[in-house]
Amino acid sequence: MSNVDVALKEAMAIDGAVAAMLVDYTSGMALGQAGDSAAINLDVAAAGNTDVVRSKLRTMDSLGLDDRIEDILITLGKAYHLIRLTETHEGLFLYLVLDKGRANLAMARHKLASIEKNLEV
Repeated sequence: MSNVDVALKEAMAIDGAVAAMLVDYTSGMALGQAGDSAAINLDVAAAGNTDVVRSKLRTMDSLGLDDRIEDILITLGKAYHLIRLTETHEGLFLYLVLDKGRANLAMARHKLASIEKNLEV
């Protein structure tokens, strides 16, 4: 099992996890995915969230912000969508979909950050 597969398996073990992916935001392609593809179209999610990340990076550049994105949270009525950019692998992010009723958001962010730090690609 590759490190990416292990990382995604760990992400899916987070309470409330529905789906997880590692995405290359230079291409918009998923490098790995896990979870319920019937609940969410993971290919569409990879491409759409790539646009979110690119847009935020462009905005930060336009504002002259000398900082990095740790994570981006999108809160929906029934779900949290958490995007965690990788610190050591330029151009990649972890994407986690959580069932809002079953997830502990603070714990999920903490666990996803830990998974990201141990990720080897």
